[in-house]
Amino acid sequence: MSQNFRIALRFLTAKKRAMMMSLSCIILGVGLFVVTQATTSGFEDFFVKTILGTNGAIMIQDRLQATMRSLEAGGYNSGTEIRQKEGQKYIEGIEYPALLTEGVNSFRNVSGVSTVLRGTVTIRSSFREQSGNAYGIVLEDHLKVSDLASQIVQGSLNDFRVEQGGALVGRVIADKLQLDTGDTFEIEYKGEIHHFRVSAIYQTGVTDIDSVRVYIKMDDARALYRKPTGASYLQVSLLDKDRAREDAAEMTNSLQYKSDAWQDREKSWLGVFKAFRIATGITVSVFTLIAGLAMFNTLAMIVLEKTKEIAILRSMGYSRQDISRIFLWQAAIVLAIGTVLGCALGAIITYAVSQVPLPITGIFTSHKFLVKWYGWHYVEAVICAVAMVMLASLIPSRRAARMEPGDIIRGTAQ
Repeated sequence: MSQNFRIALRFLTAKKRAMMMSLSCIILGVGLFVVTQATTSGFEDFFVKTILGTNGAIMIQDRLQATMRSLEAGGYNSGTEIRQKEGQKYIEGIEYPALLTEGVNSFRNVSGVSTVLRGTVTIRSSFREQSGNAYGIVLEDHLKVSDLASQIVQGSLNDFRVEQGGALVGRVIADKLQLDTGDTFEIEYKGEIHHFRVSAIYQTGVTDIDSVRVYIKMDDARALYRKPTGASYLQVSLLDKDRAREDAAEMTNSLQYKSDAWQDREKSWLGVFKAFRIATGITVSVFTLIAGLAMFNTLAMIVLEKTKEIAILRSMGYSRQDISRIFLWQAAIVLAIGTVLGCALGAIITYAVSQVPLPITGIFTSHKFLVKWYGWHYVEAVICAVAMVMLASLIPSRRAARMEPGDIIRGTAQ
């Protein structure tokens, strides 16, 4: 243990109450920072997981048809053609889904591809009717790109596999139309009515999906829409979801089909979560700012009260750097204790919050408070505390270092 550190420990006892105030603010600032970041990140992660488990990481739809034009140089047609990005046109749907699926599977990051045929229909039961969307899928392929297997809340996927005319109905639709597993309902498309049976009821937690979407077999969808070939889009899952934008750009360029990454599809909601996370971080950092101001005030008072001790230390051969380090050590000691206790407090509160029941419905469904255990939350909290407290401690420490023994004895030290 260095001599400067020992002296700093002695000086700390001179202002116990003030130091305790700084310590308390550091603990609260670090702890609350961790909790708020854990909760906001938890809700964001759950939202992303729900979206990926429903709509996949990448959605490929609509073939690109670039507009070409000739370059004219000096009034003559050069015969050279260039592709105009702003002139691109889209041809709706996918004409040859099997060939496109083969091309998509050639990408290393792809873990699954599902062909989907979609249309707007009227869903009717004995009690009422509503508009919705019927999605034709190949079940085994779709299970590779979604969490549909874990989203079944009533009935069985096996019934959907074996039943002729089986359907998977969203929880909200089932409640509105008063449908139960085994019940028969109608789907009307362009005046034609087809009958289906509820094999199972699913719940993604996203109301916009559960209230309009019905899954049927691909063969039934082709008969319903009178479309023996083609598809509406391909739903793609990735091994690394964070590479979705890069992979989508490569797929668009190489396959000439519009590919949308999940980050772009859900850009607005992701922006809301990011803004909320930053706002809460700034709000709770006020406690750390108060801790820094308290530390500044406390060290300034110690400098004024310990002028004689500073003079003695300088007379004994202590350099200006030594005096400055003594006061910085005081801040570092309080900061170290505060960050350790603050991180512990943050972990305890985070765990307690994760056990709080909190029924949520809307953009997703949850029955308790969602949190994310992430080490960087603690690192960010500690960095914030260190920056504010140590910066606030620099001015008093430098002031103490500038004091000269002769000035202190004469009473002219500033």
